[in-house]
Amino acid sequence: MLWLAIALGGGLVWLALRLQREDKARRVARKSWLDRIALDNDRRIVAASGFPRASGEREGVTVDLQAVPDMLSYRKLPALWLLVTLPESLPLRQRLNLMIRPSGTEAFSHFGELPHQTHLPDSFPPHAALRSEEPLDPDEAALLARHLALFADPRVKELVVSPKGLRITWLAEEANRGRYLLFRDAEIGREALDPASLDPLLTHLHALRRDILEAAA
Repeated sequence: MLWLAIALGGGLVWLALRLQREDKARRVARKSWLDRIALDNDRRIVAASGFPRASGEREGVTVDLQAVPDMLSYRKLPALWLLVTLPESLPLRQRLNLMIRPSGTEAFSHFGELPHQTHLPDSFPPHAALRSEEPLDPDEAALLARHLALFADPRVKELVVSPKGLRITWLAEEANRGRYLLFRDAEIGREALDPASLDPLLTHLHALRRDILEAAA
């Protein structure tokens, strides 16, 4: 019995140390998730989730990057969302949110708070929904139509166009289905964000911003 107690105690100590090491590695990986991303005049903080938020400049325009874990979506895998924002004022009259497959549980979005929903033509992506503060005018509809190529990337979830700036919400990662179903392993953010994933999103946002400014000139 003594040897059994010693073995059991040793096993518990080993398990505790292993969990401690895994927790430390998880915190380090999450904190450094944006480390490969270079911005001018870079400023960074770590959110309560353990993931970073970075602000800086690209092409002379302010950029804000935010990693948002989503562990609570009903009947969906845990996910990590990247919010790519150009938070500079634009000459627009209202906020427009174009989202793919909205469920009403998107904690990262104010989509459901906008009062007006527009029936979209077939030229828009399948399963897309558009909400706004007021009915769209022809110029706003044409603006969105010119930039639908953004949604050729199936990981793009939402485009926000507003007087306060522009935002793309992009699915950076989903938990492994097999490990999650079997072991409830919902770990995300083990690998740092690849700059090659961010660059096309910024390219789309910069093009949209130029389009808006040129139309208002």
